[in-house]
Amino acid sequence: MKSKRILLPLLLAGMMASMALPASAYEYSFDDGNPYEYTGATSVETVYTADRGERKNEDVSKNAALIPPAFGSPGMDQLNTGEYLTPFLAPGGMAYGTINGGAAVYYPGESGTAPVNVSILPQISTGYTPIINTTAFTEVTRELYYNNGTLGTLSIPAISLNVGIYEGTDSTAMAKGAGHFEESSIWNGNVAFASHNRGSSAYFGKIHTLNVGDTITLNTKLGTRTYAVVSVSKVDETDRTQLASTADNRLTLYTCVINERDYRWCVVAKEVV
Repeated sequence: MKSKRILLPLLLAGMMASMALPASAYEYSFDDGNPYEYTGATSVETVYTADRGERKNEDVSKNAALIPPAFGSPGMDQLNTGEYLTPFLAPGGMAYGTINGGAAVYYPGESGTAPVNVSILPQISTGYTPIINTTAFTEVTRELYYNNGTLGTLSIPAISLNVGIYEGTDSTAMAKGAGHFEESSIWNGNVAFASHNRGSSAYFGKIHTLNVGDTITLNTKLGTRTYAVVSVSKVDETDRTQLASTADNRLTLYTCVINERDYRWCVVAKEVV
């Protein structure tokens, strides 16, 4: 009992002493010069705040996302190329409206008249102008064949040529006329043909003599187009770069080079507009 009576006053005295300490002993502060972060960074990630503005004011949502161009296409290795993932929401002021009850999209600056009842989407500044890789292509369908099995005719007045065009570039097709490269378009874009340069089927035997400006006419069920030669060149046998799809309308002609099995003549002509 005596020990308890001694211990109790000691505990009370300790409590009173602790309460008598000055309040400044509990005050603390630290300042790293940053009013928004109270300790040093613990991550390599950049911390974004409202007033410091590390993030640029640009659209990084799916609205500005681009689908990459196809492998092997002219723009595949260029930055900011491709088609918009969501074209109706893409930045740049695309307009959406209706024509005779049907949906339509109108791009500012393109030829023609904008749809009626057009609603212009808000323009968003992205800080750059994307290079959109657009190409044209018309597929060969059953309806495009004539009764004689041709897809039309190719005429080159400068070399007195008027020849039928056939699907494929095998020996059978080129024995009958100009063979159409199956991977190329048949109307819009790049239309490519090949034929022999010697023998009874030497339809392209003189295409290397064409001059810039000479005209070539393509006649199909889709219509008639006239093209003007822009280049005549000798290329490697394996060079097929001129077969790539294009946005403009052009013709590409290939044939062998006499006594030079590793080379081909390549004629490129563009639509006369």
